[in-house]
Amino acid sequence: MATSEFWQRLSASLASSHEWEGGMAVENARTPRGTTKLWMVLDLVSIVLAAVLATMYKLRTGPVDGARGLWRGTLFYHRPMWILMALLCGFAITLMITSKRLHLYTPTRLASILTEQRLSVQACFTSGLLLTGALYVIHADDIPRSIVLITVLLVTTALSLRRLIYRILLNHRYDRGLDTRNVLIVGTGPEAHALRHHLESIRHLGYTFKGFIDLPGSSSRFTTTSGDVVGTFDTLFQNARKQFVDEIFFTTPCEREIVQEVLDQARIQGVDLRMVPDMYDGLAWNSPIEYIGQFPTIPLHCGQVPEFGLLLKRGMDIVLASLTLLVLSPVLLAIAIAVKLDSHGPVFYSSERIGKKGRVFRCIKFRTMVRDAEKRRAEVMHMNERDGVLFKITNDPRITRLGRILRKYSLDELPQFINVFRGDMSIVGPRPPLASEVREYKLSHLRRLDVMPGITGLWQVQARQDPSFDNYISLDVTYVDNWSIWLDIQILIRTIGVVIAGTGS
Repeated sequence: MATSEFWQRLSASLASSHEWEGGMAVENARTPRGTTKLWMVLDLVSIVLAAVLATMYKLRTGPVDGARGLWRGTLFYHRPMWILMALLCGFAITLMITSKRLHLYTPTRLASILTEQRLSVQACFTSGLLLTGALYVIHADDIPRSIVLITVLLVTTALSLRRLIYRILLNHRYDRGLDTRNVLIVGTGPEAHALRHHLESIRHLGYTFKGFIDLPGSSSRFTTTSGDVVGTFDTLFQNARKQFVDEIFFTTPCEREIVQEVLDQARIQGVDLRMVPDMYDGLAWNSPIEYIGQFPTIPLHCGQVPEFGLLLKRGMDIVLASLTLLVLSPVLLAIAIAVKLDSHGPVFYSSERIGKKGRVFRCIKFRTMVRDAEKRRAEVMHMNERDGVLFKITNDPRITRLGRILRKYSLDELPQFINVFRGDMSIVGPRPPLASEVREYKLSHLRRLDVMPGITGLWQVQARQDPSFDNYISLDVTYVDNWSIWLDIQILIRTIGVVIAGTGS
């Protein structure tokens, strides 16, 4: 089958709303859950504040007098309140519809900062012109046009500045390797290499290349090193699991049955799937096309991401971590002095741990063992009370006198709030494992690394003394599959009881 013919047939099949997952539209699946509503609410708040400030400045009135005049209909020469509110709501709805049409509510990383700023200005001024036209139609000459102009300018500034700050913070996290999306590229041809170069050269896309998947019978004019090819088509999803892949890009045409099978597996595994049309045979598609930088892609499956919930979780982490470090700073200082006086060695103990998607970071705790504890680990291995890859000894001879108290009340973990503030950990989440533990994980165990590790979690409050490694993994996976803000709050409340009871290890 010719390449262009294959893509045309595939595109036509995608256009059928009944053939792919019950007719779910691709565009609807693309926008992460809650993100569009969040941005719309922020736009609405910006519009209301801008209108209030512009009115107060022009009419030289205060917020109380202005609200009273609006209610009584005397703010603009007996203009009824409902007309003013209808105009403001119309402006807000027009701005939201225009922003949505310009894809300003889709994932931020897919457009450059300059493009996003240009579209923001375009949306605001388009809505402002329509508002001015509405005022002309209803003959609202008593409403100063300067208020409209100031409102539009303030809204434009607020929306542009908000998106700019968000993008700068987002790019900063990308530079640190946080929140990036891991990708596998199926194929080793020129399109695959061009796509890889594209993803790695444009920072704001937020993608991390994890390797090529070789297809039998495919040939490439490009030299692909053995380290770049991480697997074959038969082991596609095993490699996706090992590499913590978020998206898979198809750059090589395959039979439709194969694509359907991969699509079904992608839905089950929760991995986004995209196809890159053959750019060298031209583009003639009826199905939606989404650009990743300069690359046109056809999104076949895009999972929903609770971005609003994750944003709220991160906000809670920052606030609670900051308050804890500030309020307990005298306690932290006292513990640090006590650790130094109790035994020889550093105050803090830091070790490399494995975080979200396999990212390595240094976890900080107060030192509770003697200085040469790691060297003496082999001497106490026979005393291990846990099964599987876990290692824990209740009466470990390497623990210092002060260390037993710190561990009993989990005070040794207080410095981990620094990790939370830096973004390496969350307050609630699975325990961050050692690299030696992860090496012995089965493929299914890696599911617990899909989220940020935490200081406390479901296992810590429910089965901390349980020696079973299977129960340990099961509770963490249960947390990952059923996560919600309310679940985090429940775990935090139960953690307080565990700490007060002194049931820590």
